[in-house]
Amino acid sequence: MAERIPRVPVREQDPKVRAHNFDEVCYGYNLEEATTEASRCLHCKNPRCVGACPVSIKIPEFIAKVKEGDIDGAAAVIAEDSSLPAVCGRVCPQETQCEGSCILGVKGEPVAIGKLERFVADHASSPERKETFSNSRKVAVIGSGPAGLACASDLAKWGYDVTIFEALHKAGGVLEYGIPEFRLPKEKVLKREIDAVRKLGVKIETDVIIGRTVTIDSLIDDEGFEAIFVGTGAGLPKFMGIPGENLNGVFSANEFLTRNNLMKAFREDYMTPIHAGRKCCVIGGGNVAMDAARTALRLGADTSIIYRRTEVELPARKEEVHHAKEEGIDFRMLTNPVEIIGDENGWVKALRCIRMELGEPDESGRRSPVPIPGSEFEIPTETVIMALGTAPNPLIVNTTDGLEATRRGGLVADEEGRTTREGIFAGGDAVTGAATVILAMGAGRKAAKAIDEYLKNK
Repeated sequence: MAERIPRVPVREQDPKVRAHNFDEVCYGYNLEEATTEASRCLHCKNPRCVGACPVSIKIPEFIAKVKEGDIDGAAAVIAEDSSLPAVCGRVCPQETQCEGSCILGVKGEPVAIGKLERFVADHASSPERKETFSNSRKVAVIGSGPAGLACASDLAKWGYDVTIFEALHKAGGVLEYGIPEFRLPKEKVLKREIDAVRKLGVKIETDVIIGRTVTIDSLIDDEGFEAIFVGTGAGLPKFMGIPGENLNGVFSANEFLTRNNLMKAFREDYMTPIHAGRKCCVIGGGNVAMDAARTALRLGADTSIIYRRTEVELPARKEEVHHAKEEGIDFRMLTNPVEIIGDENGWVKALRCIRMELGEPDESGRRSPVPIPGSEFEIPTETVIMALGTAPNPLIVNTTDGLEATRRGGLVADEEGRTTREGIFAGGDAVTGAATVILAMGAGRKAAKAIDEYLKNK
């Protein structure tokens, strides 16, 4: 019976080896492994996995193609709903979405949907570009992260003349600057998927900061764009507000990862300054914290994760926590920083912390951490990385009349991405604050439908 076949494990680099390189951790399935894993799918009449996918990929259909060995057919099924399958197969939190809803997971291991999606994306033939109908109506997409790429892809398929404007010198947004090479190879994977978006006819202009280089109003009034999608993400880092955050050796995770990913600080042939130190403390427990800690480790630092709750409450993916532990990251739970201590030259030398215990649940249902009086202690360190989340940058709101923002800085938008100004739509982290790649893609696709409807009725 299909449900009795054990889940096929994924081959990985040895932890002792990979802790010293930036090569991809997981090797992925080969054809035999993929077809075996695909045979575990029960092909439910009402597949809960599809409903749990933010972009509604037809999961049983593509898995059936994999089982038959029709990899190009599987890729075609996925392409109906996702423009970034190789990315999503690697970085999506499948355990809380599609795989978390798989019926096989009730009494055993769910189908490895993410690993199968990655296999298909990595092994399918590159499709020839199809000529699409062009209606010549211009739409601008601000930001080339997952929300922008998803929105642009759908609009291009429907015949719109789409231009993406990216502030940095490379396209990809958080996929390019925020996710380490060992989780998402840029040249091998990300570039290929962005090139596929370009093949749909989407134009991408880099080094354009909307709100500085050009405004939204000038895009509409001077360049003839009839609709705008804002997918600028959430790149504004948060800090704790404790003494010592201005010392040398204190980074936001955004800066640390951007220097390493976009500016290639991990490569010896790039002269990008980055200071990991001999000892590094990363504050936070999410996926970004894991990425920053594992990056610092690979740069030679003895690295610790500092988190104020227990391991049970860690918001990071279980796979990322497992990999971090395998590689030698030290997890210091129920610990909260109160001060960063510097030396006489203004460089970090220690992190003063206080021990915590869990008290009553907060508004989210998690038990609130409470300091234990008199339990302060110091951790010697040379680098402190703040991975406490991010907020949307206010630049576009501050330079565009008629756009409203929430108290937390996100653009006000409805479920379809309509903002408070006609013709301007938004989605992803620019609306919600920092979330996942696949949720941003889902928001981009919803906004694309709303833009299509808006322009057809205009």
